Amino acid sequence: MVIEIDGKIIECEKETTLSDIAVKLYGENHGKLLAKVNGKLKELWKRVHEDAKISFYDINSADGRRTYERGVLFLFIKSVHDVYDKDEVMGISCEYSLGNGIFCEIKGRVTVDEEFAANVKSRMDGLVKENIWFEKSLVSTKEAVNKFLDSDLQDKEHLFKYRRGSTTNIYKLGEYHDYFYGYMPPSTGVLKSFDLKAYDNGIVVTLPDYGEGFEVARPKWQPRELLYKTMKEANSWGKCLGIDTVGDLNDAISEGRINDVMLVNEALQEGKIGKIAENIARLGKKIVMIAGPSSSGKTTFSHRLSIELMVQGLRPHPIAADDYFKNRDETPRDENGDYDFECLEAIDTAQFNKDMTDLLLGKEVSMPSYNFKTGKREYKGKNLKLGENDILVIEGIHGLNDKFSEALPKESKFKIYISALTQLNIDNHNRIHTTDLRLLRRIIRDARTRGNSAEDTLARWASVRRGEEKNIFPFQEGADEMFDSSLIYELAVIKQYAEPLLFGISKESPYYSEANRLLKFLNYFLSMPADDVPKNSLVREFIGGNCFPV
Repeated sequence: MVIEIDGKIIECEKETTLSDIAVKLYGENHGKLLAKVNGKLKELWKRVHEDAKISFYDINSADGRRTYERGVLFLFIKSVHDVYDKDEVMGISCEYSLGNGIFCEIKGRVTVDEEFAANVKSRMDGLVKENIWFEKSLVSTKEAVNKFLDSDLQDKEHLFKYRRGSTTNIYKLGEYHDYFYGYMPPSTGVLKSFDLKAYDNGIVVTLPDYGEGFEVARPKWQPRELLYKTMKEANSWGKCLGIDTVGDLNDAISEGRINDVMLVNEALQEGKIGKIAENIARLGKKIVMIAGPSSSGKTTFSHRLSIELMVQGLRPHPIAADDYFKNRDETPRDENGDYDFECLEAIDTAQFNKDMTDLLLGKEVSMPSYNFKTGKREYKGKNLKLGENDILVIEGIHGLNDKFSEALPKESKFKIYISALTQLNIDNHNRIHTTDLRLLRRIIRDARTRGNSAEDTLARWASVRRGEEKNIFPFQEGADEMFDSSLIYELAVIKQYAEPLLFGISKESPYYSEANRLLKFLNYFLSMPADDVPKNSLVREFIGGNCFPV
């Protein structure tokens, strides 16, 4: 059997496992987590039956990192139940990402402190040394549900109530059974880098940063207070609505309660925007800087914030930093030779700072608009001059970076970080990645407004994510306010728009496996119609029908 890997040709016997091939190529401590065989992702216990082209993934790839995270969380959950009895720990909920850590809530009578973290970490270390294989089995959905009920995992039974398939894959580690959305590493022995940190009555399961790999036994973790506060508030909204998991959301849809859920969710978000506007007015700020990663809803948010600022007696002027893009022929390129629209150097910061300074000095300024089709900045006779109660509302990915607005006085600026942080989990052990929600939003918006296929968007996504890691996330804790733009019901709306676009990606495409992953994810959700979604909703920026010019 002939195998091609990284341009090298090797021969293997038929039915060789991917794990054995990885050992043959990279040695015992190879750190590989997953493989793609002839375009399809496979776990390493799988056997190769025929000639194939294979790629292996470690923690520094998106698929590899998700697999590593899943494995560590399974290891953590099992270890907690190994160390503590059922009357001490009644449940574990893996909630949300905090930098390179996952915040988990422990429900029960046990005191969650550094002693708890040390006890569980010790058990995890022991299981890593034992190098236990993650066992996967295909069972009937009914059998899976019975196993979950026996293990007090009612949230999974709730999720599977809406499952169409008659069979389900479940994982086993030792004697502990669980269900996970996505693939698992081959064994516990590959999970050498993690740590546990007690934090605000919960546990942060810390993973290595990109590039650190398996050499870092105890990854460092820095608290992100503003992000945590915002995530905690978002979770409280979910509890207020009675919707913590996808199963809860599907119940609301099937029982006809979703319209009330949607309206309350929108009202909570509107109230938050109103409080931010009230704070800006109280502080007497003249410039609002709004920044966030791709598809966070920055444009709609800036317009809605402007409405709330008017309620405070101010006269806002929304300005898109994108209108200050350099002409296409001046745009920097990345390492692959593609235009790098995410870097600060793609913006004409000199012209931006001059125009904003002139506006603050009371001068009249001719405002630009950027033509994305021609790749040129244009001036169409739009002039602006600020009055006493006027305020600038500027949105763009670099808004929190002081280099972007270095000529503007710091005391005049109010910085807002916005992102779709997600208030919902698939179930208690499977969280929804914020990047998946933003990616689905972008796929829909790009198809609607720019004529891009889902494949086009997926092809650019890795570059977009690198830009976010470099240009946006490092500045988020410097914001004066953080806003979660996700809505608890939106994936049920987005589903009907995203699925046809994802199904349009052929099996021959290098992005087929990613499209398939997203389709499997959307399959958890029941659909809800978009007819009653408010015209000013942040969701409208992506699905269309917005009352604002976006």
